[in-house]
Amino acid sequence: MKLHIALLPGDGIGEEIITQAVKCVDATCRRFGHEVTYSRGLVGAAAIDATGDPYPEATHRLCVEAGVVLFGAVGSPRYDNDPSARVRPEQGLLAMRGRLGLYANLRPVNIFPSLVARSPLRGELLEGVDILCVRELTGGIYFGRPRGRSEDGETAYDTCVYTREEVRRVCALAFEQARRRRGRLTVVDKANVLATSRLWRETAREMAPAYPDVTVEYMFVDNAAMQLVRQPAAFDVIVTENLFGDILTDEAGAITGSLGLLPSASVGAGVSLFEPIHGSYPQAAGKDIANPVATILSAAMMFEHAYHLHAEGAAIRRAVATAIADGFVTEDISADGHAYGTRAVGSYIAGKI
Repeated sequence: MKLHIALLPGDGIGEEIITQAVKCVDATCRRFGHEVTYSRGLVGAAAIDATGDPYPEATHRLCVEAGVVLFGAVGSPRYDNDPSARVRPEQGLLAMRGRLGLYANLRPVNIFPSLVARSPLRGELLEGVDILCVRELTGGIYFGRPRGRSEDGETAYDTCVYTREEVRRVCALAFEQARRRRGRLTVVDKANVLATSRLWRETAREMAPAYPDVTVEYMFVDNAAMQLVRQPAAFDVIVTENLFGDILTDEAGAITGSLGLLPSASVGAGVSLFEPIHGSYPQAAGKDIANPVATILSAAMMFEHAYHLHAEGAAIRRAVATAIADGFVTEDISADGHAYGTRAVGSYIAGKI
């Protein structure tokens, strides 16, 4: 098969982790006989510096033409510490999601047995943890209008907006994922307070009879946050709106012991995008200490979801599991203080593939 992948390293550690993922994609393609070509684009602070736009038109065209995107991260302290900045790197990510129609983010949460001790939770709570979080990605408070500040700067406001169709399409995806897994779906909202959450719950209830093989429960977001640390193994598939999903998936990710382990897929009508859930980690940029595993596992999801090449994705997962079991890991998950660099870990995993 011929693969064409758009590479958007972004900011901070983005270039380093994408480089390691490419090593593993190349190794997988050599092993399974595929041809792969890459196109590179700018996004985030790197794009602002070069063009003034965090998501330039050239990058958008590149993503559409490739159809598959492997993305690093965006974010820079230069903008984080400047409240007056009119353009921010994160606007590039939101624009990319919106323009590419990436309405759902899939985030699996699994436990590597050799890393149980790294989790903040007791080991017995981690047995059987296998969660898929489905986060709505192009609606809600991140995209709502109006938003802004009053003229005197003393009041700020954001608007959370959802349509029934936006809720329906992401819930349909979540129902289908639950049907393929263990048949349980948790709809997370704040329906006791928020009108948008009441629309979410109402829509999910209307859809549920079409999926009689899926058991559905409804949970307020504050309770869901508590249950994720009390009994994470009780969850199968979680679906929720954009802001709640952003927060809950990072919480769920911490259960694994490091955000550097968690991949994700963003999907929609056509183009699909694969990225680690962590940020740009600018403090580590250029130091060869960033964990590339989440990006490498995102590449595994890319083979499976974008190309339906499941043996290839499984080969990457096995290689990652072997590296972790062998203790060939970066400092964030090293158990004995002996850690390897980003490049070394990427090369080790590619070698195992």
